Amino acid sequence: MATSPDPAAQATDLISGGHLVAKALKAEGVDVIYTLCGGHIIDIYDGCVEEGIKVIDVRHEQVAAHAADGHARITGTAGCAVVTAGPGTTDAVTGVANAFRAESPMLLIGGQGALSQHKMGSLQDLPHVDMMTPITKFAATVPGTERAADLVSMAFRECYNGAPGPSFLEIPRDVLDAKVPVEKARIPKPGAYRASTRQGGDPEAIEKLADLLVNAEKPCILLGSQLWTTRGTDSAIDLVRTLNVPAYMNGAGRGTLPPGDPHHFQLSRRYAFNNADVIVIVGTPFDFRMGYGRRLSPDATVVQIDLDYRTVGKNRDIDLGIVGDAGLVLSAVAQAASGRTDNGAAGRKAWLEELRAEETKAYEKRLPLLNSTADPIHPYRLVNEINQFLTEDSIYIGDGGDIVTFSGQVVQPKSPGHWMDPGPLGTLGVGVPFVMAAKQARPDKEIVALFGDGAFSLTGWDFETLVRFDLPFVGIVGNNSSMNQIRYGQAAKYGKDRDRVGNTLGDVRYSEFAKMLGGHGEEVRDPADIRPALERARESGKPSLINVWIDPDVYAPGTMNQTMYK
Repeated sequence: MATSPDPAAQATDLISGGHLVAKALKAEGVDVIYTLCGGHIIDIYDGCVEEGIKVIDVRHEQVAAHAADGHARITGTAGCAVVTAGPGTTDAVTGVANAFRAESPMLLIGGQGALSQHKMGSLQDLPHVDMMTPITKFAATVPGTERAADLVSMAFRECYNGAPGPSFLEIPRDVLDAKVPVEKARIPKPGAYRASTRQGGDPEAIEKLADLLVNAEKPCILLGSQLWTTRGTDSAIDLVRTLNVPAYMNGAGRGTLPPGDPHHFQLSRRYAFNNADVIVIVGTPFDFRMGYGRRLSPDATVVQIDLDYRTVGKNRDIDLGIVGDAGLVLSAVAQAASGRTDNGAAGRKAWLEELRAEETKAYEKRLPLLNSTADPIHPYRLVNEINQFLTEDSIYIGDGGDIVTFSGQVVQPKSPGHWMDPGPLGTLGVGVPFVMAAKQARPDKEIVALFGDGAFSLTGWDFETLVRFDLPFVGIVGNNSSMNQIRYGQAAKYGKDRDRVGNTLGDVRYSEFAKMLGGHGEEVRDPADIRPALERARESGKPSLINVWIDPDVYAPGTMNQTMYK
């Protein structure tokens, strides 16, 4: 007599779309997803539990997307956010756009109505792929359950096509919930579905750059975010020390050289760009931060190194362009220069001394403000206190307009990969989600975040998420009850009598907000109280907010020099 098939045995041969997604995430090395729940996506959660992937649920989808971006910056591996359809996906658009401009690899997975209800007006149905295409490197719909893992791996692969960036997948609800035989599903093998993306650059161009640097009398190099993206820090350090080249750092490139290093320069960049004979720009586009290339001397020989061919020579002519991995290119240049009898290092001693004199002059001019005892507190005093508070293990995060512009001139991370800011999109609200991602990925690190009061307000409710998941950090709000970067522009353009239109906030005691949500909070009005408050926040072991009342009538030089206000 024939026996009936065992139902349990048959069930083990089937797998749902959500579990296929989770398997693909695991294959990519994803160990945490950031999410806000929705009925369209819950089978992914079930799969994540099965695969041992942590689920961190937040209070706004923008936070989930920013956290995925932050995860990528900290770890060097793609982050992942999972949101529901319709408003869940549109809420995440800002986070995806920020990652796109910042060249940060992440995958956003969005829900979608069932294919069986296509064009019928299902709950939260929107054309997500159409909306996401302009701000991602890849955007697609998963057409069938058996393709779920395949499309996830494809999306991750596209994140690393050229300069990194975000991808988007929408998965219809019935595709996600359905089960298919395991043998019919394509499940890519870990490490077997994409190639190395590290390109060393054109060998002839490498030799030419080595010649330029060896023969330069006054070279300088700007190390941008792609240096950290490619984890090329050691190569950059070797190059500047071997050839005795002064280095400036921006974006995630900050911290490549520690403060006090003889090749670390910060305050003399404009002087260097005006007087250098060779300028090497690494992993930084000629965008608004560089005056679209016009801040470089027209008489200098300009070299640009970038992962993206489209960025090289954009907005400004260059003398040499190299497409490739910053670390590999700089290492190859150092190697090419090592064979020279005289690499010119000794002859550049006077140039470094000239720049150091400019640095000293700029620092001494600012020193009274850095130590100001003014009431209200001068922003320079606040950021100087923060800079002195940082240790080699402190990851610094800036989220704001004018106050973070102040910090960019003063705060110097002491290690590579220890600086995070929004990037070229200038998105406010990245602070709390970046804290979340950084502390989750690197629990051994101290996280120090400076917020403008306006910036904190955008995503501040997820302070509660930090408390809930026990992710302590030292947070500081530079509070002037204003969106001061915009206020300056209005005053400059329309006069002082109209400088308070649409940019003035309430006098909010953010310390009380922190305490209400289970964290540590303090108010500071005396500059002498800043450092003790920071120490107590560090010792609290909790998410914290030190609310520092700063002078609303003082603006950062970078704010006053913004071209949009001219």
